[in-house]
Amino acid sequence: MATSVTLQSKDHRDLLDIIDKLRSKGISRYVDLPEIIVCGDQSSGKSSVLEAISGISFPTKDALCTRFATELVLRRDVSTGIKISIIPGPERSVEEKVELARFRRDIPEVDVSTFDLGETIEGAKWVMGLSEEDAKVFSTDTLRVELCGPNQPHLTMVDLPGIFRAGNRDQSTDDAKIVRSMVRGYMERPRSIILAVVSAKSDFALQEVTELARKLDRKGMRTLGLITKPDTLDAGSDSEAAYFKLAQNKDVVFRLGWHVLKNRSYETRAASSAQRDADEESFFSLGIWTSLDPSQLGVKPLKSRLSNVLKDQILYQLPSLLEDVEAGISGCRSRLDRLGISRITTNEQRRYLLQISQQFTALIKAAVDGIYDDRFFGSSKTMEGRQKRLRAVVQDSLNKFKDDMRLNGETRIIVEGPVGDDDSAGKKVARSDYIQEVSDMIQRSRGRELQGMFNPLIVGELFTDQCQPWKKIAVSYKDTILEAVYWVTGTIINHISVDETAAAIFQFVRTGIETLKLGLDEKVKELLGLHYSGHPITYNHYFTDNVQKAQAARKRRALEEALKSYFGKQDFNRESEYNVDPSKLLTLLEERTEVDMEKHASDAAIDYMQAYYKVALKRFVDDVSVLAIEHCLIGQLSSLFEAMIVYEMEEEDVARLAGESKETAVERGRCAEQLTVLEGGLKDLKRLDKHRTESPG
Repeated sequence: MATSVTLQSKDHRDLLDIIDKLRSKGISRYVDLPEIIVCGDQSSGKSSVLEAISGISFPTKDALCTRFATELVLRRDVSTGIKISIIPGPERSVEEKVELARFRRDIPEVDVSTFDLGETIEGAKWVMGLSEEDAKVFSTDTLRVELCGPNQPHLTMVDLPGIFRAGNRDQSTDDAKIVRSMVRGYMERPRSIILAVVSAKSDFALQEVTELARKLDRKGMRTLGLITKPDTLDAGSDSEAAYFKLAQNKDVVFRLGWHVLKNRSYETRAASSAQRDADEESFFSLGIWTSLDPSQLGVKPLKSRLSNVLKDQILYQLPSLLEDVEAGISGCRSRLDRLGISRITTNEQRRYLLQISQQFTALIKAAVDGIYDDRFFGSSKTMEGRQKRLRAVVQDSLNKFKDDMRLNGETRIIVEGPVGDDDSAGKKVARSDYIQEVSDMIQRSRGRELQGMFNPLIVGELFTDQCQPWKKIAVSYKDTILEAVYWVTGTIINHISVDETAAAIFQFVRTGIETLKLGLDEKVKELLGLHYSGHPITYNHYFTDNVQKAQAARKRRALEEALKSYFGKQDFNRESEYNVDPSKLLTLLEERTEVDMEKHASDAAIDYMQAYYKVALKRFVDDVSVLAIEHCLIGQLSSLFEAMIVYEMEEEDVARLAGESKETAVERGRCAEQLTVLEGGLKDLKRLDKHRTESPG
């Protein structure tokens, strides 16, 4: 991988140091960091590779001598030293993290070639709970080994256990699955550089690391192949030719290419690093390998190559890494807001409820007042946004209630002429037929009134029958508004409280709404009762106006009919000259005078009932809207969860509503820890921004 930015040694070191600092703080638990992962089948020579690069002696038996990842940090420094620690896995508790933190080794001025890393690994296994007595077979903890020295490159690698298929006395088939799953997880990370180690002692196509690398990095963009044990190939053999072709990047093609490394043989296992390097240089100076680019041969070019590959990967991935960290910070803050403050003690629980009380009261009041500037209300263009605007929902419902009452509030619709075929509901009745019904009712209800008059109670009886649909309509819209109230209050509580408290708090608020509902039902029943069983009473002049207008309209229709019969069909809205015999006209009009006093009384009773119905309808709509919906329900919502209610709660009620589970407390701690790590990491990453560059495709 090339880069358009050339870093000086100090800049290079600072770059890797910052990433290592982030890794040591545990940021890799939350976002993937650019890293080199060393993968290979068991007996592929992986340990010898690490030993050649670092100078430290790695355990040569790869058969699950470790069941965890080892992070190898190499830094060039004038002094030599080794620092060893354990980075806890993400599932570790606070107590376990403290215990793991005690495992530290700080060894200055040490000869790395004599240092026994195997003993350290065995100690780490015991601390991680991987001893023979423990059932645990693998740990997500990471052993961190930091090496400083004048000959060390600026490089960080993660060593993974060797992949194997078959089980034996020391390792089971289940262990093989665990290791393969772990290695695969590291290789899948899109920012990881895969150092795929293959042994020349066997066919590379049969080695599982090759299969995994080609599957997980299909385009070969982030894999560097490393061939070990080339000295085991017979000179001039087909196997040597195949591996040479592989090293030329002509068989399995990786963008980062291939490298060849000669391991120590059994006979030279005690040789020093200098002797090992000299032996390797001598081997590559002969035979087929002399035709390969020297930058692809031996440990010295490999150190520089790996260091630059990691550097370029960091720079290339920096923009997306910053985005991931910022997204993680945003997610943590959002989750912590949802989790709220700690709720272990009664005081903490009551303080939490007071916070919820204040937020609930403010939001429900805003919803009732029609002030929708809080982010909770969202956009009015969405269905959810419209439903949250409670005042708008109530206004819309009551407007529909008014229209529904006007159109469908009458039991029967009285029409002047005959009933047409458009009366599918069977509600219409001809006035002449209705007059006969009323006449029969008047006869059955005779009191001391004179002929042509009617018992005043008749108007009430007619009205009561006429307004029977009111109950069904009023109850329907009352229930619709109640449903909207339940939904909005529940949505507010879900918005401001944590999941484990939302249900209990909503149930408490719901109980309050149920109490308001009882009062609301009682008020609607009372308002209906005034019209269903009470005597018609009104002092509204609109009532007499309606009676007079109805009677005047009917007289006008009667006069028009009389004049039409006298003059013939005429348009009385236009001025015309007529020859009139006053005597005949008066006689005709006299004949039109109603002489049936029962019909006259029935007509009048219907006029009074219809006039009163119009007045009562308007009053009922307003009463339901104001006295019932507004006064008994909507106007009371802001008092459902007031601070005083929280102050006066018994301790057991406070605990029932706001108590938190152990899992929540743990989650809050983890989330707070993650936020701290990510926020600190973001500052460090922004320091790298000056080095940002993009790698050419």
